[in-house]
Amino acid sequence: MLNNQSVYSNLSIISLVTAFIAGTSTALSFAPYEIWAAFPLALTFALWQSQSLTAKHSLYYWLSFGFGCFVVGISWVHVSIDTFGGMPIVVSMALMAILALYLAIYPALCGYILSKLSKTRQHALSPYLTYLGLFPALWVLTEWLRGWVLTGFPWIWAGYSQTVGPLSELASFIGALGLSFIVALVAGALVLLTQKRLLPVLIIIPILALSAWAAPQLNPIAPSGKSVKVALVQGNISQSMKWEPDALWPTMLKYMDLTRAQFDETSSVDIVIWPEAAIPAPEVMVEDFLFNANQVANINNTAIITGIISHQQDDYFNSLIVLGNYNQKQQQSADYLGNGANEFKKHHLLPIGEFVPFGDLLRPIAPFFNLPMSSFQRGAFTQKNLTAVGYHIAPAICYEIVFPEQVRASVTEQTDMLLTVSNDAWFGASNGPLQHMEIAQMRAIEMGKPLLRGTNNGVTAVVDPYGHITDAIPQFETGVLVADVALYTGETWFKKIGQLPLLILCGFLILLGVANYLRKNR
Repeated sequence: MLNNQSVYSNLSIISLVTAFIAGTSTALSFAPYEIWAAFPLALTFALWQSQSLTAKHSLYYWLSFGFGCFVVGISWVHVSIDTFGGMPIVVSMALMAILALYLAIYPALCGYILSKLSKTRQHALSPYLTYLGLFPALWVLTEWLRGWVLTGFPWIWAGYSQTVGPLSELASFIGALGLSFIVALVAGALVLLTQKRLLPVLIIIPILALSAWAAPQLNPIAPSGKSVKVALVQGNISQSMKWEPDALWPTMLKYMDLTRAQFDETSSVDIVIWPEAAIPAPEVMVEDFLFNANQVANINNTAIITGIISHQQDDYFNSLIVLGNYNQKQQQSADYLGNGANEFKKHHLLPIGEFVPFGDLLRPIAPFFNLPMSSFQRGAFTQKNLTAVGYHIAPAICYEIVFPEQVRASVTEQTDMLLTVSNDAWFGASNGPLQHMEIAQMRAIEMGKPLLRGTNNGVTAVVDPYGHITDAIPQFETGVLVADVALYTGETWFKKIGQLPLLILCGFLILLGVANYLRKNR
């Protein structure tokens, strides 16, 4: 008896280690590696190895898998904690481990509930329903939960692994979470293949191949024949200097100097984009600069969209404002109003970075909880599009671009483009900014709109409605990306229906599993 327990214990340790390794391998699916097959194969291995475990052991197994997934996949978070948090390396690594462990709870819940519902006292659930229904449904619902609990962290969803893969354009119908369902479904079919059940693979793989081929043909978006000329200014301001008072005017003048170079009679741009907090000060402190920038834009028949700190009474917001021409491309003498009429206030704030939960308790603990820009108020969930020289632009500031339903709520029939601005200098040369870019590409596919991404130090790029980067400039360089952006008409199916049908399907599949469990355990 003791020998058997000892052998089982050793096997359990080996299983946990291999689960962790499988989890870490999922990072290869995301930018900059973009090996799209890595995530479904890792998921297949984990599902295969855990199929005979009890519910309790499945919980630990998938917790180890999830920990590996997040401790490597979002290791870039540690850059900001370590570099700007003012904490000892041991403390910063411990905080990173706690974050990864918290996020690992969601795949652990998936594994636990799957094992619990699929193994009853009298009879096991059909393997087809287990692996082709219950597992994909649980995986998607736990990812969805991770996307909104405690303000949400929907980073590295399984679906994002397919952003540059052959299934990417299916996101215009089913979104990133729908692709997560497909990744889990393929993993389930491959596990059934190891059980010599060939039919699921023989059916699912051809259907997916046909769907991937048909998606571009059935996508209702089409070029409008119109285009807009944009200039995205990448200031490459050092993060250590960005919030220094002495650096304010040099920073603003740098952006203005880079912008003036784009104004000439033969190739004047329509819209200039400055990144998140390009003007790192409240409006009231820089009114003279805004007045002059507004005049420059007006004289050159242009609009400038810039990140800034806006304010109302005692509340401050991470915002985007429009300077210059609002409604049409023509010279006009209107002064900068500063009345919030053509302004976007960030809704989905980043915990710690932009607001501190329990701030009165946490701020005295360490400098990490007193980062610049960490006391903002949130704007409304749904806000009007920004208008610039007559074009309608649906904005998302930095972290907001990772929330598909929020972006979807901002897109209207009049929307011409998506815009996301960011300052990813917090994360240095890590994978974080590249993954952020990858997520923005997925939003372009889902919404069927071209996307502009303006950043402080990269990735600054233009994305077409099919998720392809059409223009970009190198990271960590000062520069201006000038591009003619083709506009499109039509609405994708995901824009029309969103995530709700998928979530209803997943809920129904889980209810089937629960009903079977209750029936077999009477």
